[in-house]
Amino acid sequence: MAVRAIRGAIQVDSNDRDAILTGTAELVTAVLHRNAVDPADLISIVFTATPDLTAEFPAYAARLMGLTDVPLLCTTEIAVPGSMPRVLRLLAHVESGRPRAEIRHVYLGGAAALRTDLPQ
Repeated sequence: MAVRAIRGAIQVDSNDRDAILTGTAELVTAVLHRNAVDPADLISIVFTATPDLTAEFPAYAARLMGLTDVPLLCTTEIAVPGSMPRVLRLLAHVESGRPRAEIRHVYLGGAAALRTDLPQ
C-alpha cells in the first residue's frame, strides 16, 4: 500500500458552529466515499479554515464522526486579499492501493470554483 494525499474543500454559509460541523462532516464523508477509503486506512487529516471561520474546530466534526484515533490538526489559511470567504479545506493522508491518478479530490458547493480543472 502507498501513502496518498487527498485534497478537499467546502464553502460554508456562515461562521456558525453548526455550519462548520455540518460542512466538515459533509466534506470528510465525500472524500472517504469518492476514494473508497476505509476510516481504518486514514493516517492523518490537516484541516484549514479561512480566517473568518472561528466558531468551531473542523477537527471536532471528524471526532463526532468517530475518527477518534486519527491524528487531526486545524490551522488557519493565509488571509489573501480577495480570496473566497468561509472555506474549510482538508488534506487527508491515507493508505491506498489506488494509483495517484485515480485519487479524486473533492471540492463542494462554492469551493468547486477553486478547482474548475477537476471533475465534480
